[in-house]
Amino acid sequence: MYRFLAVATAVFVLLSGPTVGETRLAMAEETGCIWCARWNSEIAPIYPISPEGIAAPLLRFDKSEPLPDGIVLARPVVYTPTFILLIDGEEINRLEGYPGEDFFWGLLGMMLKDASP
Repeated sequence: MYRFLAVATAVFVLLSGPTVGETRLAMAEETGCIWCARWNSEIAPIYPISPEGIAAPLLRFDKSEPLPDGIVLARPVVYTPTFILLIDGEEINRLEGYPGEDFFWGLLGMMLKDASP
């Protein structure tokens, strides 16, 4: 039982928000966004198991709601979807809009490469 609680606690901590050295891809979205819907159908099912998704797990938020705790953006989100690369909760880079599946992967790969030490 103790082992289960320890694992459950670790999972909760990992999923609850930014931690030191954590890289995340935040997705700002809003109800009725057709480009968000397109991303959801083309990319969302495979993102978590892609190399990019493993390197930068997705954190979704509604642009009309307050930012999740610990998130600091360089500027407000205007367009949806907006994909924001975060390291330790701070914005490093962003991609405004969804350019389609082929361009999305390439642009995200460049964002991740530019953010690498």
